[in-house]
Amino acid sequence: MVLLTSLTIVAYSAVPYLMGTLEQLDPERAPLAEAYAGTPAVVQVAFLLHVVGAGVALLVGPVQFWAGARRRWPVLHRWLGRVYLGGVAVGGAASLVMAPFNTAGMVGLLGFGTLGVLWLWTGWRAYRAIRAGDVRSHQAWMIRNFALTYAGVMLRSWVGVLVAAQAFAAGDAFDFDAAWENAYHAVTFLCWLPNLVVAEALVRRRGLPSVRVVDPV
Repeated sequence: MVLLTSLTIVAYSAVPYLMGTLEQLDPERAPLAEAYAGTPAVVQVAFLLHVVGAGVALLVGPVQFWAGARRRWPVLHRWLGRVYLGGVAVGGAASLVMAPFNTAGMVGLLGFGTLGVLWLWTGWRAYRAIRAGDVRSHQAWMIRNFALTYAGVMLRSWVGVLVAAQAFAAGDAFDFDAAWENAYHAVTFLCWLPNLVVAEALVRRRGLPSVRVVDPV
C-alpha cells in the first residue's frame, strides 16, 4: 500500500513538474507551478530539486523496509540507502529555500520549515547510527524519517479529504478555490505531524530505541 501510493504520487504529482518550465506547465496538472513561476531563480531551482529529491526518496524508501531484500542483498540495501538519504538531503535542503516563498504564508513557513528541518535531522541521525554500527537505532530513525518523506503523499490525501468535506458542508455555495486554499493551510502541519505519531508508535511496538534529542555522554 505504501509503495503503491508513493509510486502514484511520484507519477501524477511530481513528474508533471519536470515536463517543462514552471511558466509553461498546465496548472491543472501542476497546481504549484504558477505560484513559484514568479519567484527568484534560486527558488525555482530549489523547487525542482525538491521535486526530484523527494521523488527519489519516495520511490526508494518503501523498498528499504523490505526485510527479505535486506537479508538477501545487503550490498544493494546499503547503496539504495545512500540514494535515499541523498534524496532526503537534496529535497530537505531545497525545501528550506522554498519555505519563505510558500503559498500558505506564515503558517506554511512554520509548518513546511519545521518539516524540512526534521526531515534533514532524522536522516542525519539515521546515517550516524548506521555508521556507528547501531542497527536498531538506525532502524528507528529511518522509520521516523520515512514518515516525514511520506508527508508528500499525505499532503495530497489530506487536501482531497478537506476539500471534499468543505464541499459537502457548503452545498451549492461551494467555492473550490477558497476550499483548496483553506485545506492547503491546514495540511502544512497535518501532512506530517500524525505521521510522526504513527512512526513513534511503530518504533515503540518493535522495541526500538526511543527518541533522545541529546546522546548520553
